[in-house]
Amino acid sequence: MSAHVFTIVLCAAALHAGWNALVRVGLDRLLAVTLIQVGAGVLALVMLPAVSVPGAAAWPWLGLSAVLHVGYNVFLARAYASGDFGQVYPIARGSAPLIVALVGLMALGDQPSLIGYGGVALLTGGIWWMAVRGAGRTGLPRAGLASALVTSAFIASYTLSDGLGARANHDAIGYVLWLFALNGLCMGLLLWAMRGRRTLTAIAEHYRVGLLGGAMSMAAYGATIWAMSQAPIALVAALRESSVLFALAISALFLRERLSRQRLVAGVIILSGVALLRLG
Repeated sequence: MSAHVFTIVLCAAALHAGWNALVRVGLDRLLAVTLIQVGAGVLALVMLPAVSVPGAAAWPWLGLSAVLHVGYNVFLARAYASGDFGQVYPIARGSAPLIVALVGLMALGDQPSLIGYGGVALLTGGIWWMAVRGAGRTGLPRAGLASALVTSAFIASYTLSDGLGARANHDAIGYVLWLFALNGLCMGLLLWAMRGRRTLTAIAEHYRVGLLGGAMSMAAYGATIWAMSQAPIALVAALRESSVLFALAISALFLRERLSRQRLVAGVIILSGVALLRLG
């Protein structure tokens, strides 16, 4: 992976951890997640005139990804309602890189080096160490664990879908903007259907947080999708999950969650995986 792609994906990882932390804005978790996705959708809609309409080959991937992102947002909100940010975030992100790597190898023809696969394995193992051993005596309830694991499956699915969609469209930025416009529309309609018009009024009161989180979410994922058009999807997907390190810092410094020795050990393992990904 080239140095500039590596750096851009690391920046995307930091932004991703940041917008996930904003889910603790004070609304319930589904409202907060929807607020950020609608904010991203509004920003994307404003910028759509600057890009071309996706080609026919990209629309099936856009449709599939919009559905997968809705599932991801719903289960992410459920998971955050059950446990600490520092517990839920690593589990939700932990399995996705390995799933993506296996599918990329077997079905997509991506061929990272052995060093690259070693980085994927180390990073995935470090994330799981942080989630399971780093929780200490305060374990994640079964419902939260199940939601986090389902979230991870959605992450792997939409990562693959969007990597292929961006390649099919030959314009990663245009693909991202259309994707976020669709995702914001779908999440807004889903919230309206589930809870009625009053909930849209509630999230409108926090529109500044929605726009900030939406901008961070769109920039983070836009950079990731662009990177997947430049480097093997498996390596980009794994490196993006170094966002767990940024989440660790946020949970300790800003959310005042417990930072255990086990989480620090996991951080070292994750950093080792990141270093191998750079070499791979």
